[in-house]
Amino acid sequence: MRQKKFSYRLLCIAVLLAVILSALWLDHSSQTRIACVGDSITYGATIKDKSHDSYPAQLGSLLGRKYTVKNFGASGYTLQESCDRPYTSHKRYKKSLDFKPNVVLIMLGTNDTKPYNWISTEAFQDDYRQLIRSYQELSSRPDVILMSPASVFPENFNPAKPYKIQADMACEAAKAVRELAEELGLPFVDIHEVTAKHPEFFLQDGVHPNELGAEAIAQTVFESLKTLGY
Repeated sequence: MRQKKFSYRLLCIAVLLAVILSALWLDHSSQTRIACVGDSITYGATIKDKSHDSYPAQLGSLLGRKYTVKNFGASGYTLQESCDRPYTSHKRYKKSLDFKPNVVLIMLGTNDTKPYNWISTEAFQDDYRQLIRSYQELSSRPDVILMSPASVFPENFNPAKPYKIQADMACEAAKAVRELAEELGLPFVDIHEVTAKHPEFFLQDGVHPNELGAEAIAQTVFESLKTLGY
């Protein structure tokens, strides 16, 4: 009799665990997967607690449990293939593909504006089209959302950290991204405009957002996603 009771209890526990695990799996599988693709601004390179304060982390907090937001930012990397560090050569690019996202947020171009990287608007847009296509061809058929590079504040540059980012070319890159989004009929989030009059969003280097800047980016993306029905 005791053996039967013990077996019955084990069966009940097993069934309960199966129900819990099934619920967790269903909850996870029903989540919308969002891939944040970008450079150090996405990665949060200069932010102390990236897991909490980077823009992808703050976006995840705003969206809630029905969304999985992953940070695929790669510091120092570029959009153009001919540049010194093309994003597609980084392991995070492959990981972003393997993630099978439902939404891809792309914010690249800041490092392309260095004088030895920038070729032309046409070259920039050509490589951007290829990157977009690589995500659109995934089996998950994600929505691709283009984000302009953030503004740059050269007057804040710390001479000890010569990133060589060109403010005028950052404006040109932002314009190129907007034009491409219009051409391809893709959603566009103007981070360049959002940050243009807010040097307080950046560190002294004038390039990298602080926690406040990351919050502004996350909030802007969050509002755009809600407008798109997410």
